[in-house]
Amino acid sequence: MFKPFRCGRATVLAAALLAASVAMSASAADIKSGLKIAFVPKQINNPYEVIADDGGMAAIKEMGGQGKVVGPSDAGASSQVSYINTLITQRQDAVVIAANDANAVVPYLKKAMSQGIKVVTFDSDTAPDGRQIFVNQADSESIGRGQIQLLSKLVGGEGEFAILSATPNATNQNTWIKWMQEELKKPEYAKLKLVKIAYGNDDDQKSFVETQGLLQAYPNLKGIVAPTSVGIAAAARYISSSPAKGKVVVTGLGTPNQMRAFVKNGTVKAFQLWDPGQLGYLAAFAAANLASGTITGKEGDSFEAGKLGKRTVGKSGEVILGPPTTFDSANIDKFNF
Repeated sequence: MFKPFRCGRATVLAAALLAASVAMSASAADIKSGLKIAFVPKQINNPYEVIADDGGMAAIKEMGGQGKVVGPSDAGASSQVSYINTLITQRQDAVVIAANDANAVVPYLKKAMSQGIKVVTFDSDTAPDGRQIFVNQADSESIGRGQIQLLSKLVGGEGEFAILSATPNATNQNTWIKWMQEELKKPEYAKLKLVKIAYGNDDDQKSFVETQGLLQAYPNLKGIVAPTSVGIAAAARYISSSPAKGKVVVTGLGTPNQMRAFVKNGTVKAFQLWDPGQLGYLAAFAAANLASGTITGKEGDSFEAGKLGKRTVGKSGEVILGPPTTFDSANIDKFNF
């Protein structure tokens, strides 16, 4: 009797595993095979964008689709337009774009949607009528306020500081800066003074020169917040070999791999970011589900995003990856991206 009991148990277990496998297969089957999904980064050679796009390509491969990355080498407001037009001609199933400008690309993205191509923005949004879903890194308010909270902690709650942004038209940068300024209105930041918002245009050399200019123009500067991976690395590079090292705080948003050396040599004490690879991965799944008809982008829609699990579309078509991580000397070696 003992032997049949073991067989029955195995049969039940096998049935449970089969049911789970069927459920997983059914979920995967919701996404059409062979979808053509194109990513359009702000800049094709931007290190942050490369990581994000690679995450998207990994997701598309996982789904059995065809992925490609095309885009400009500069972050100009209209630089992405010709690529969008080409993708429309190529009849892509979906376009995933990190917009350089909130409005410049909208007419062309609307044309894409009118021809049945699904549009997802990620990292940097357009006006809402330019896409169906926006995959956001984290809640924009918490990112912006968090930058000021971290800066204040690093400079001891007082002193002059500057913001080194990307381009003047970058939607994500401007939204975060707006929330930084809102956070500064709180009484606890009365001794913090924002003296300048500079723009490095997401160009390494220009960001480097802008950092030099800030230190020359504001000799009492105590901190630089760069909410751009290009800007924070350029600022850290300049300060690491200047008399300002140890006197001027550099923080903002950057990847652990690009900032590790600056944390190790004491130039940067702490900075923040999410995993850009996961951001691209999530954006690809959002695009694939739109193209497969499992979601439309309306608030309350939900979809499976591979290893990231179930995600729900929020207000204004926004899907949020999750809160950023603060990196410092204690944890930076635990991350590799």
